[in-house]
Amino acid sequence: MPAEEKNPSELTLLQNMEIIINCSRKRGLDASFQEKARPNLEYISNILGVTPLQAALFAHFLNRANDTYINMETVADSLKVSSIQLIQYMDEFDELEKKKLICARRDGKSILYRVPLDVINSLRKGARYEPNPHTNLSFGEFFSVLDSLFEQRADDELTFSMLCDEIKTLLENNAELEFVRRIKSLPLSDFEDKALLIFFCHLFVNNDDDLVGFHDLDDIFRENTIHRRIIYALRDGGHILLENGLLENANSSGFGDRDFFRLSARAKEDLLSEINIHERQARDKKGIITPESITARELFFNKKETEKLGELKSLLEKNNFEQVLKRLEESGLRRGFACIFYGPPGSGKTESAYQIARETGRGVMAVEIAETKSMWFGESERRIKEIFDRYRAHVEAAAKAKDLTPVLLFNEADAVIGKRIEITTSSVAQTENAMQNIILEEIEKLNGILIATTNLTKNMDPAFERRFLYKIEFTKPAPAVRRKIWQSIVSGISEENAAALSELFEFSGGQIENIARRHVVEKIITGEPPSFETMRAWCDDELFARKRGGGVGFRQTRHPSGEDGR
Repeated sequence: MPAEEKNPSELTLLQNMEIIINCSRKRGLDASFQEKARPNLEYISNILGVTPLQAALFAHFLNRANDTYINMETVADSLKVSSIQLIQYMDEFDELEKKKLICARRDGKSILYRVPLDVINSLRKGARYEPNPHTNLSFGEFFSVLDSLFEQRADDELTFSMLCDEIKTLLENNAELEFVRRIKSLPLSDFEDKALLIFFCHLFVNNDDDLVGFHDLDDIFRENTIHRRIIYALRDGGHILLENGLLENANSSGFGDRDFFRLSARAKEDLLSEINIHERQARDKKGIITPESITARELFFNKKETEKLGELKSLLEKNNFEQVLKRLEESGLRRGFACIFYGPPGSGKTESAYQIARETGRGVMAVEIAETKSMWFGESERRIKEIFDRYRAHVEAAAKAKDLTPVLLFNEADAVIGKRIEITTSSVAQTENAMQNIILEEIEKLNGILIATTNLTKNMDPAFERRFLYKIEFTKPAPAVRRKIWQSIVSGISEENAAALSELFEFSGGQIENIARRHVVEKIITGEPPSFETMRAWCDDELFARKRGGGVGFRQTRHPSGEDGR
């Protein structure tokens, strides 16, 4: 018996929907369709708790569930109706959205739809989809739901009004949480202000973000009147959250920055009592590469570099470093210990920083300076300030926990330590000068350890040269050192071949590592180690790539942070 002739209860929920789709393709959604598919529509209506018309419309959405988003044109085409006719069903779409059977994304110009995965999973089991009420949540679970809601708002799947409704429901369903009780007790008449405060709490708890700018608010409060009111009140210092001491201007070099804000210490203590803020700061390792997670690597250098690196390692040993800081302080000098490693690409600068940190038991906060640059005016400067603010927090946390001071690693710092352009109308040059000024000022008041790496061997700004207490130049390895590198990283290479290649090619360690990778791949493919002639041909290729300006250096050596190793 064909499925269309079976009793709907003998079929699965999805089979009933398939019948509806096939029937509507022949008849549209006219009266004859509704009569023909009535048993199937009623069956689906009862299970899903929707009207027969909504059941028919939902079947068409589900039929396109593989699409990331379903546009109105696709819906009209599937239903075989005109765009004008489709408008008649908009109220039904809204009802389906309220029941969370579909999600709608509104970007101000169009509406796109999708069927959530949770809904699809319920339908596969033939069960009604029941939205999670999110009741009796723990503190962590509560903020996980908040994270999802703010993400949906950022993706335009919730209007601001809908977001507020969802947050209100979440608060009501978790009234026993101390966070909820304290939020509800605040004398804030406009819920938009509570939503703003909750947004700040979400960023602090979920993203460890304690520096919020106006651009961060755009995704959440971008409906004109609300957005303007919040922006004006924050900028003028008249917002009720500022007046009540729940938010404060972010600190920038000792001054309040009117464009950036954070939760006040009082707000953190009062609202987030379910996490111990001080203990959290002391234990939080987010953004820090622990010494235990750094893979030990044997490095080979010329005599001068070996001696200087050994000396620096000795200075950063716990007891010696404390003595160094004490003597600097007694001499009226800065306590900050700033170092710079400079030399050609692939010479082992970054890896040396990691190995020194590992051997002295220090964590590493690694920063790729190139990633701090932004096209937005003022954003690059903010990111640099934020880096030093985060590092200070890590230093303070380490002191409270009686841990060793971590290392702040500025990798590939070429862009910010070159000679400054004194007079220019270029906004890019002005931004770079501003970034340099901030870094110079921060090094002056540094209370910790900074290691910067750069390929610059010349053209360094004199202001930076004066502020780096310890400088190590990395040069290309001598033949004897190159031979050791060949033997160390190329498995099974003979001493004779290693010596020959080290004499033929004045490679850096990074270039030799590139050949080592090809050696490994070749052996996996053929099952045999490559010949000397093959390796020499690879070296010629590497030399050619270098002359073309191709990438050289220790590429793709990944550390736990996700940063390149050298």
